[in-house]
Amino acid sequence: MCQHLLVLADLYGVERLKLICENELSNNLRVKNLATILTLAEQHNCPQLKAACFKFVAFNNNLVAVMGTGDFEHLIQSCPNILKELAESTSSDK
Repeated sequence: MCQHLLVLADLYGVERLKLICENELSNNLRVKNLATILTLAEQHNCPQLKAACFKFVAFNNNLVAVMGTGDFEHLIQSCPNILKELAESTSSDK
């Protein structure tokens, strides 16, 4: 539900609600939902949420697990530049 609220908050310019949604999504990142949430962050200009996603991916090498999810392919197709950013973020954290 929070994902849908984020989209609507961005659409209608309700910045406070958008920030609340970003925070809630950041606190509920999981391997199975990360690709979807990162796609939302990229498409709806949510830099804090995007940073939280990158931090989650870098933690314990979660990138491999995230790449194994079905939504990862959608992420790459929807936001092709994100793969380079993901690679840079994981390599700079080592």
